[in-house]
Amino acid sequence: MDDDFPLPEVDQTNKPFWDGLSEGRLLFQKCDDCNYSWLPARQECPKCLGANYTWIEASGSGVMTSWVVYHTAFIPAYKDRLPYNVAIVKLAEGPQMATNIVGETDYSNFSIDHPVELAIEKEHGVNVARFRLIGAE
Repeated sequence: MDDDFPLPEVDQTNKPFWDGLSEGRLLFQKCDDCNYSWLPARQECPKCLGANYTWIEASGSGVMTSWVVYHTAFIPAYKDRLPYNVAIVKLAEGPQMATNIVGETDYSNFSIDHPVELAIEKEHGVNVARFRLIGAE
């Protein structure tokens, strides 16, 4: 295992998110006061600043809203992945998250609002939420 690989810092706030992924579920927070949903995990609602929220399981479907393809490894641990993508996915339930699109090396298939589905993968012993394109040609 690469000792320099960046691993998530699990704390009291984001532990339910990482525990969910370890169980094969993608969880997000939803405010009990204003119904706003968000990722990444935080202690208060980013809309109303309320501290009452519930963890909700995502359906695993969404759309790609943005992406970039890296051809330079700004993080040395990623040099063997070049080129690789980082995408923003909007979940069907509303929250958006930074992730990777997997199983696709032809980046010409990427487009705004392209449907995606959850693909949980293990990375250096940690389950991470990634997505794959639905219906790519």
